[in-house]
Amino acid sequence: MDRFEEAFRQYQNQDTPNDLNKNYSEGEQIIAVRKNEDGDIIAFKTESGRELDYLEALSEAKSGRLAHIDVFHKYGRDILRSEPDGIKENNLDSLPEF
Repeated sequence: MDRFEEAFRQYQNQDTPNDLNKNYSEGEQIIAVRKNEDGDIIAFKTESGRELDYLEALSEAKSGRLAHIDVFHKYGRDILRSEPDGIKENNLDSLPEF
């Protein structure tokens, strides 16, 4: 199991307070994602080439270092998603894989 899979498993098992639903527009852009066998996004690549596991990306998004990413609470944990702007091509799930 690689570090991205392990971090995603840790993320799935965490429980966080329900005080989020924050929108972040500043910071570095995510340009690609990595998915597991089930199609879940488990890692992110930024425009500078950094590769972040889910927990790292969640932390960076909460601190405003990732652009156009929303953090909200659902399924008992914090979730990352792209800002809803009506453009399907820039949704996290539609980004190229690395």
